[in-house]
Amino acid sequence: MPSFPINQTANKRIVVSVGGSMIFPDNINDKFLKEFKEFVLEQVDKGWKFLLITGGGKLTRIFQEGAKNILGPSASKDDLDWLGVHTTRVNAHLMRTVFANIAQPAIVTNPEEDNINMDAAVVVAGGWKPGWSTDYVASKIAERIKAPYVVNLTNVSQVYDDDPKKNPNAKAIEEMSWKKYREMIGDEWIPGMNLPFDPVAAKLCQKNNITVLIMNGNELSNLKDAMNKGKFFGSLLKN
Repeated sequence: MPSFPINQTANKRIVVSVGGSMIFPDNINDKFLKEFKEFVLEQVDKGWKFLLITGGGKLTRIFQEGAKNILGPSASKDDLDWLGVHTTRVNAHLMRTVFANIAQPAIVTNPEEDNINMDAAVVVAGGWKPGWSTDYVASKIAERIKAPYVVNLTNVSQVYDDDPKKNPNAKAIEEMSWKKYREMIGDEWIPGMNLPFDPVAAKLCQKNNITVLIMNGNELSNLKDAMNKGKFFGSLLKN
C-alpha cells in the first residue's frame, strides 16, 4: 500500500485532478457528484481547501469523434483538442455549480494567470489550450501554489504495466518513478488519449518533483485515508 504524507501538509490545500470518467462516464454521474460533494464538505469542515481540475470524459470523445466522422482526416489536432478543452470547461462549470456556496465564482481556465483565491474552500479549473489534458493544468496549478503532490481520481484503481482491459496478465504497479512511467507511455499527446496521467503532465511533474497519487474516485474512503493517514490503495508516481 503506497504512502505519502498528505496528512502532514501544513496548509491543508489539496490539488485534485478529477477525471472526466468520474464526471461524465456515459452521462452526468449524479451519484459520484453527490457523494463527492458530501465528502468535500466534510473535509472543508476540518480545514481542508480543494483545487479541483475537471476532465472531459466521454463528453470529450463524443465531440471529437463527431468532428472526425464529419471531417475525416482533415480534422486538425488543434481543433480536436479545443473541443476537448471546451468540454472540460462544461464539466468545470458543473462542478463549480455543485459547490456554488463555497467555491470561487469564476472557474480557472489559465492556470498561469487566472485568479486563484487561496482562501476559497473550493476552486475549480477546466482545460487551458491544445497540447495536453487537464492533468497538465493540475500540474501547473500545483507548480504555481508550490504543492508537492496532485491526487488523480480516475475510474481505475492503479497504474498497470499494460492495458488490463486487453491484457488479463497486466500487472498493477504500486510505485513507479517518473522516468520509468514516461518510458512506458512515451512523450506524445494525442487528443482523446486515455492514460492514467498524460505524458506532457508527467514531464512537468518530473521536472518540478511533484508526486502524483492515482486512485479510484469511486472509493472516496480511500482518499479519506490518504488525507488522514497518509496511506492509500492505488499507485504513486514520483522522482
